[in-house]
Amino acid sequence: MTEKVYKKLPPVPAETVCMDIDMSDEAKALLKPNLPSCQYLELLITGQYFIDAVRFLARALPKREATWWACLAVRRFLQQDPKAEIIKALETAEAWVYKPSEENRQHCQTAAAAAGYHHPASWAAMGGFWSAGSLAPPEIPPVPPAENLTSKAVAGAVMLSTVLAEPEKAPEKYRLLLTLGIDIACGGDGRKV
Repeated sequence: MTEKVYKKLPPVPAETVCMDIDMSDEAKALLKPNLPSCQYLELLITGQYFIDAVRFLARALPKREATWWACLAVRRFLQQDPKAEIIKALETAEAWVYKPSEENRQHCQTAAAAAGYHHPASWAAMGGFWSAGSLAPPEIPPVPPAENLTSKAVAGAVMLSTVLAEPEKAPEKYRLLLTLGIDIACGGDGRKV
């Protein structure tokens, strides 16, 4: 049914990916047993269930690729002359994508907090921070993040990017950002879209 090869999506049915995502009733109605993830994503986009498609793709992509998608979304719609804290959060998220070390992961939380969590760049950075490791300070026992936290941060970054400026253009922005995400899901870098 699909011509694209979604190299980065898990080889599991869409219902497995959706188990811990808040999806609309309309999106849930499209789920069929053993429906491949790529076909479900295409159904969501065709039906213009863009928020559901963003949530689904953010959860289906590996955490690093999902965070990269969030970074691209933020860069695509970054307003002119953003505050230094916003740029720092975005650059820190990108640094984690390029080198997903524990040090870079920790920097993501610091940069997101400094940016104030009101900008999509903060949520791109949180995508990196919530990817692994512990949420607790080093002096107490580790508290691993829930498996779906990165996807929630990424979905938040992508969705907020579409409405930060010119929210009336959100549908066309969603289409563009989903195209970027699909390019990433197919093994591309999302930059050529």
